[in-house]
Amino acid sequence: MSRSSGFPELNFPAYSFRIKESEGNFEIFDPVRKKFVALTPEEWVRQHVIAFLNSAKGYPLSLLKVEKQFTLNRLVKRADIVACNKSGKPVLIVECKSYDVPISQDTFDQAVRYNLVLQVNYLLITNGMNTYCCSLVNGEYTALNDVPDYNSLLIT
Repeated sequence: MSRSSGFPELNFPAYSFRIKESEGNFEIFDPVRKKFVALTPEEWVRQHVIAFLNSAKGYPLSLLKVEKQFTLNRLVKRADIVACNKSGKPVLIVECKSYDVPISQDTFDQAVRYNLVLQVNYLLITNGMNTYCCSLVNGEYTALNDVPDYNSLLIT
């Protein structure tokens, strides 16, 4: 367990986060949104993914979008994290779930539905305990062994 948050350690490298208590609730600093946000179990996972993408995989914070809003079938949806290339085109969708929510086919289906609009070549699904990444080539999703580095996305 993380001493300051009460949340478990996740299957990501250990990162240092800015966490504060405000009116009895914990908040965590989101470096993408540049503000403190409520520290929920899903946010704990999301902040680990942001730190991992940035520090381990080279994704610039300036090209990550958190809770990226878009319209799907006339409904407003929000992708947890969308990574963009330097031109602003989305290249990766990340769907985060709380560490106690199992990853299911429904989770993959949600990301695939989002991709109908965002048109990326990579999906990342995680609950912090289990992480799955796949690529989309010629209309087929293929499981990957690792999350691609940012620079490798730009040449594929």
